[in-house]
Amino acid sequence: MQIGTDIRKASEIIKKNGIVIYPTETVYGIGANIFSTAALEKVFAIKKRDKDKPVSVAVSDFKMMEGLVYIGEKEKRFIEKFLPGPVTVLLKKKKIVNDMLTSGSELVGIRFPAHKTTIKLIELAGVPITSTSANFSGEAPPRRVDEIKISADYIIDGGECLGEPSTVVDLVNMKIIRKGAKFDEVKTFLEIF
Repeated sequence: MQIGTDIRKASEIIKKNGIVIYPTETVYGIGANIFSTAALEKVFAIKKRDKDKPVSVAVSDFKMMEGLVYIGEKEKRFIEKFLPGPVTVLLKKKKIVNDMLTSGSELVGIRFPAHKTTIKLIELAGVPITSTSANFSGEAPPRRVDEIKISADYIIDGGECLGEPSTVVDLVNMKIIRKGAKFDEVKTFLEIF
């Protein structure tokens, strides 16, 4: 398993349906091409994750996000306030999104990280990538490279991450699914929304 800082090399691995571990502003994540069923199979296998547990998607800009999900005016206001940042939003998916990512749900989690390395990786790969923490299911997510126990084709060493996972918000039903980074701000915003 290679560890380095070569984002271009990592993006080429993603293009070839490989698996990359990358830093975000919260924790290290597993990146794979969301349009490749073979790559998604690898993500579930590496994490030892049940197929009935959904996996979020990381995007590099709002245009990429709009290609995957339906965004209404209310959702747009929330997104413009909190993204890019450590918040995952659940939105109604378009047909292009692989059902493996959503475990059959109509909603998909979207992450737009406020992290230069992650954004660059997605831009160079040219596709949205998976956004799930780089740990075995049920274990603590890694904040540093030396805490990563799972295997991948390449690990981008981005130093230490914040350590607190993203807050997950269902924007269709306007409710918080998981408490994490920026929880208080998100909660306040939803109350006055």
